[in-house]
Amino acid sequence: MPLLEQRLARQSINMISKNKIKHGVGEGIMHIEKALLLFIVAGTVWAAGYDIVAMFAGQGKMALADLFLLFIYAEILGMVGAFYKDHRIPVTLPLIIAMTALTRMIILQTKGNEPLDIIFESGGILILAISAYIMSAKDKISLDKLSIRNSNEEA
Repeated sequence: MPLLEQRLARQSINMISKNKIKHGVGEGIMHIEKALLLFIVAGTVWAAGYDIVAMFAGQGKMALADLFLLFIYAEILGMVGAFYKDHRIPVTLPLIIAMTALTRMIILQTKGNEPLDIIFESGGILILAISAYIMSAKDKISLDKLSIRNSNEEA
């Protein structure tokens, strides 16, 4: 009997130490993630500030492509803010950023481009917009299902 008790004690100690290691690794990864997100925020704010100063110093005005660039910066900050608020990044935000980036690219590069290239780039925006709509609808359906499931569990 003492041998069995010793074996059980060793197994429980091993399980406890494995759980502590898993917890420590998870915490470490979360701290690294938060540090990277703070770096992204700082880099975005710095880049936006630099571009705003460059827009007014060099051009004396703001072009449409510049506004799209600032919108991209704002969306990146919004995505990080959404992560801190909900602890998840909505899939639609990166899709919106990609649509804005493609729009900015079209505005900047349409002079001298083949019309077919512009059509392909516009098609990419359309595909991203359809994807964003589908993902938004899926999220709404998932939230509705969760609400129904929670109300059934309460009843």
